[in-house]
Amino acid sequence: GRAVAIAFAREGADVAIAYLSEEEDDAQETRRWIEDAGRRALLIPSDVSDPESCRAIVDKTVEVFGKLDVLVNNAAYQKPFQSLDEISIEEWQKTLRTNIDSVFYMSKFAVPHMKRGGAIISTSSVNAKNPVPILLPYSTSKGAIANFTIGLAQLLAKQGIRVNAVLPGPIWTPFIPAGMPGEQIEKFGSQNPMGRPGQPAELASAYVMLASDESSYTSGALVTVAGGMPIF
Repeated sequence: GRAVAIAFAREGADVAIAYLSEEEDDAQETRRWIEDAGRRALLIPSDVSDPESCRAIVDKTVEVFGKLDVLVNNAAYQKPFQSLDEISIEEWQKTLRTNIDSVFYMSKFAVPHMKRGGAIISTSSVNAKNPVPILLPYSTSKGAIANFTIGLAQLLAKQGIRVNAVLPGPIWTPFIPAGMPGEQIEKFGSQNPMGRPGQPAELASAYVMLASDESSYTSGALVTVAGGMPIF
C-alpha cells in the first residue's frame, strides 16, 4: 500500500489513505513520503470491512480533494490454516468482509463521484488462479476479486470507468512473515523463475500504469506481477 501511494504521488496525484487506527505510525510515514513528493496526503483511520466506513472514506476524500479519479482497493487479511476444521466461521467471515466485501463497498460508493476516464484497481493475487490450500479463505476471496473485476469492468464500460486488478506473486511485505509458517518464509519466492521475491516498489508501477490515460483501452484485465511465474 505504501509503495503504491508513493508511486501515485510521484506521478502527481494527491492521495487519500484508509487504514486501521492501530497502523497510525505506518500511515504517518506514508504521509511523509507523499508530502516529500510535493503532493497532499489525506489520512482516514477506518475499517473497510464496514460499509458505512467505506461511504465515509469516499465522502471525506471528495470533500477535501474535490474529486475522486482513481480508487485502489488494497486492504487484505490473511491467516494460514492446516485443516478445514481449523477455519472458524468468524475467521471465514472476517477474511471475506475485509478482502472482497470492502471492494464492493468502496466501488459502489466511489463510482457516483467518478467521471469518464476514472479507474478502479483492485489487488487480487496469483492465489486467485493457483489457490494455496492452507490459505483457503484468503485464496477464495482473491478469486472473488478477480471475478468481480471482470464483471464490473463490463458494467461500467459505457460510463467510461475502467476496472482492472493486479495479481501479485511473491512480494516481500510485512504481510508475509505475519501470515506464513517459518519454513515457508525462508523459501518465499525462491521457486519462481527469477529465484527471489519481488519488492513492493517493483509492483507499484502496475497500478500507476493501469490508472494512466495510456491504458485507456485496458479494462477487465488481470495483470500478473510474479517474477515470471506462469499463471493461467
